[in-house]
Amino acid sequence: MILIVDSGSTKCDWIAVDKNGEQLHEKIRTKGLNPAILKEKKLKKIIRESQELMQFKDDVKYVYFYGAGCGTDKPRTMLAHVLQFIFLNAQVDVQEDTMAAVRATLNHDNEAAVVCIMGTGSNCSFFNGEQLVQKVQSLGYSLMDEASGNYYGKELIRDYYFNHMPEDIKVAFEHKYNLDADFIKYNLYKQPNPNAYLATFAEFMFLNKDSEYIRELIKKGIRLFAKNMIFQYKEKLATCPVHFAGSIAFFSETEIREVGEEMGFTVGNFERRPIEGLVSYHTNKL
Repeated sequence: MILIVDSGSTKCDWIAVDKNGEQLHEKIRTKGLNPAILKEKKLKKIIRESQELMQFKDDVKYVYFYGAGCGTDKPRTMLAHVLQFIFLNAQVDVQEDTMAAVRATLNHDNEAAVVCIMGTGSNCSFFNGEQLVQKVQSLGYSLMDEASGNYYGKELIRDYYFNHMPEDIKVAFEHKYNLDADFIKYNLYKQPNPNAYLATFAEFMFLNKDSEYIRELIKKGIRLFAKNMIFQYKEKLATCPVHFAGSIAFFSETEIREVGEEMGFTVGNFERRPIEGLVSYHTNKL
């Protein structure tokens, strides 16, 4: 049995296939497994809480894990240790989520492209047809992650508290969320995964895209992301498309295409859930 796993900070999707590429179980979902944020004990707890995974853990021969927070050696090694501890009979391969986006969005294996992730967090890399080139090492949700769910959640809360929201949007925002200051601070500073908490507010944007304020907020984040991340690969943009993966990107396609035209880069493919593309990639390699 082969497990193919795609994890963000909020959620983690697991798909089991056999040696012929046939899916063996319904897709399993757990909480996100971000080793840059969560401790080893918590990672183990999340996996063990899944009865479905525990039922067939001894049958797994390979685990291909792609995840947020796996872009640097220490957290990647720690997560690999956790997976090896639970799936005792498996060979474990842990890679960063950007490689999942590459394999899910490319038109063919050797295509050169700039590939972006916009989900709970955000990132951007260049794939030269053979290798991933990363010019910026992510410092996470508090310093980077423009155009991500946690970025937009933070911007919405700030605009609400600084009275920058139009009145009708402010009223709608109040009706949808608990905006008590103590409640917000408790979730940000006392609870695990504050980035995932912030990202829960991003849904509000896509329910209110008829608002000019919301559309401009979305494009503001995309422009910042393009300036700081996409244009790290400026010399490649004349010949290479820019592909996008993640739910924020998927629901912001119109705005991304508008910003791409405005700033001069070619927008390519969108993949909301990279896990489907990863299953195709790995089953084709069997």
